[in-house]
Amino acid sequence: MVALERWPRDGVPANPGAWITRVARNRAIDRLRRERTLDAKRPQLERLEALRVAGEDEPDEVAEPAVADDRLRLIFTCCHPAFAPEARVALTLRTLGGLSTAEIARAFLTSESAMAQRLVRAKRKIRAARIPYEVPAADQLPERLPSVLATVYLIFNEGYSASGSDELIRRELCAESIRLARVLGEIMPREREIDGLLALMLLHDARRAARIDARGELVLLSDQDRSLWDRQQIETGLELARRALAVRGVVASSAPGPYALQAAVAAEHCRAPTASDTDWDRIRLLYDWLLRVQPSPVVELNRAVAIAMAEGPQPGLDALDAIEGLDAYLHLHSARADLLRRAGRTREAANEYDRALELSANPVERSFLERRRAGLAQ
Repeated sequence: MVALERWPRDGVPANPGAWITRVARNRAIDRLRRERTLDAKRPQLERLEALRVAGEDEPDEVAEPAVADDRLRLIFTCCHPAFAPEARVALTLRTLGGLSTAEIARAFLTSESAMAQRLVRAKRKIRAARIPYEVPAADQLPERLPSVLATVYLIFNEGYSASGSDELIRRELCAESIRLARVLGEIMPREREIDGLLALMLLHDARRAARIDARGELVLLSDQDRSLWDRQQIETGLELARRALAVRGVVASSAPGPYALQAAVAAEHCRAPTASDTDWDRIRLLYDWLLRVQPSPVVELNRAVAIAMAEGPQPGLDALDAIEGLDAYLHLHSARADLLRRAGRTREAANEYDRALELSANPVERSFLERRRAGLAQ
């Protein structure tokens, strides 16, 4: 509980496990110091003081935990099944992920005030229900895995398209998310959704060097210099994506999950030698599949873009216009602006760019949108 109280305020320490161990030792020392029979307890105090001076040493003869990585162990701990799935992920992102309430709200397509209330309710529930702050046993990991995967991916997303930073990419968040997914794969090697998530992040991250030009401006996927892509990382991602997408048997539980399907989409982009070689029909089919597995307005938006790329701007606009619940979502308006521009409807496109600019907080992203809007008059 000390961690839950202090870390949101002071930030997550570099070594969370050592921090918890150190706090426990210090509290034991303080408790012993208050005892009247101090002389009798002096040998114990001396041993505890020696441990404190030793710094990061772990106590002897501690059973091997189900999750050895400090940060990942704490993420599993925060993703307690007593909370609703969204509350688990939000609380973990705030407590351990280093994301602000505003950044988490954008990830969940909600307002900052609504997200703040959700976090307060979750913390109250911890206190009222006396939910134990403890690492789950190995047999409890699978039920918490979906929330853990969602947490890791949202941290990656904030790193890949930073909303609360002056830069477009926060490399440290991308690298940490990929590291956590690799550790997850070692702990739970049979979980194909872990392969799917790792593949998805690797395939996106492999294009990182081409997303920003020499002037620091955003470069769209279709315009990127593909020679700058990390081919070794792409090969690793493609193999993981293939493994994650493979269907074993005919039972429903063997069907590919949402991360496997998203990785398959990313793989199509990475396989194409040029933008014009992209198999948009295949990508549309993958989004059709993803909508059945995990329906959401954002998936509908991505599907609409695939339709536009395969069939033209008007079918894409028709698909966009059928989507509900994304009026406050930047990428809906930027996508609609681009399709209207391609359809020659410049006045409507300008209005959509204006709306996208209202919703954009990142200066690199804003600069791109401003250039696109200015280009309408040329």
